[in-house]
Amino acid sequence: MEMNRRSVTRWPWMAVALAASCVCLAAFPTALFQKKIAKPLAPDFTVKDSTGADLRLSSYKGKVVLLNFWATYCVPCRTEIPWFIEFDKTYRDKGFAVVGISMDEDGWSVVKPYLAEKKINYRIGLGGEELVKLYGGLDALPETYLIDREGRIAAHHVGMAPRAEYEKEIVQVLGK
Repeated sequence: MEMNRRSVTRWPWMAVALAASCVCLAAFPTALFQKKIAKPLAPDFTVKDSTGADLRLSSYKGKVVLLNFWATYCVPCRTEIPWFIEFDKTYRDKGFAVVGISMDEDGWSVVKPYLAEKKINYRIGLGGEELVKLYGGLDALPETYLIDREGRIAAHHVGMAPRAEYEKEIVQVLGK
């Protein structure tokens, strides 16, 4: 009987402790559960652009960069390119740049005619295995990174993302 009495007398205290815990968790969820994770730095690289000049990612520090891995044979890539041309025109004066990295195995022989045909207004480099390794491999094409002014990855898309989503992210990162 005494054992039951102890159990009964403990329940109100346990209920109070549980209620207090819930109140604390509700009042301070950020401090207890959210961990601020620093954005990783985008790996620096140097590749040749379509004119034969060095294209170095670190030379864009201070700008917001949309870094797009693509290929001429990739249908979603071809869908995004006109958006990127427009973004480059619209936001260039606000410190924005688009950099395309072609992953075409046939190299400049297929890329240069495509650049001329589509009138691409941003810099294009030719990527390879070493560059892909720096970025942890490519899961699909297109693969796009939005890099902030400090060189940190602010957004990452594998496959084609909606145009509005890209633009929203660009505007947001430019505003910071």
